[in-house]
Amino acid sequence: MHILPDKVKNEIDKVSEIAGFLWERQWAERNAGNISINLSSFFENNISDKPNKLIKYNFPKDAGGMLLFVTGKGSRLRHLVDRIKETSCIIKINDEANAYSIIWGGEKDGFEVTSEIITHVLIHVFNLENNPQNKIVLHTHPTELIVLSHHPIFKDQDKFNHSLWKMCPEIKLFVPQGVYCAQYALSGTQALAEITIEGLKTTNIVLWEMHGALATAENAEMAFDLLDVANKGAKLILTAWSSGFDPAGLSMEQLEELGSII
Repeated sequence: MHILPDKVKNEIDKVSEIAGFLWERQWAERNAGNISINLSSFFENNISDKPNKLIKYNFPKDAGGMLLFVTGKGSRLRHLVDRIKETSCIIKINDEANAYSIIWGGEKDGFEVTSEIITHVLIHVFNLENNPQNKIVLHTHPTELIVLSHHPIFKDQDKFNHSLWKMCPEIKLFVPQGVYCAQYALSGTQALAEITIEGLKTTNIVLWEMHGALATAENAEMAFDLLDVANKGAKLILTAWSSGFDPAGLSMEQLEELGSII
């Protein structure tokens, strides 16, 4: 196992803190959710020594050489708070992109990387070309956003986002690109990865129908903030509906005024 640079330790500490927030929010029941970070630029020296074990996996060619922090299959995110080396790891994808080795963590018996590893890797490859500042991918289960993904409004993305934005200024200010509403796809599949990347072409938040949400950002805290603010909009609209009224909310003129200061 390798000694981690301080800046890598700092990123992992942020993940540990945010995992605690996700658990407190009840967004990470049992083994729900997964997290990854592209750490390739955080290691000054190339990890080139021969790995103890290579695990075969077919990655996209552009992923060759990547160093990624990833959570484990079946791991509880709440355990990232105090058992992070058991429930997550750092992997190095080989140059041929047909295998990886674990260089840190993964200390639990039978440890495997998240079943949604292909989605994470494809997003990191996409980000390298399109949004290189975005290093983290965070998937979790924000309660109110998931509820709205069951509602007919989910099928009308423009109306969906307007319904969130109109509830209070901060939602328009901090989630200006809105949420991409991705139709249902099976977890851990290429189909889910592809529909997610399609959404990330226009926004940093993708809501998976009847499943959960994913955000990509510069670090764990910023990804959490995106989901937290978007979910606040969902919670507000659901609260209004359950109180028996459909709020008029901020007018188009007021929303446009907010848009001018973003």
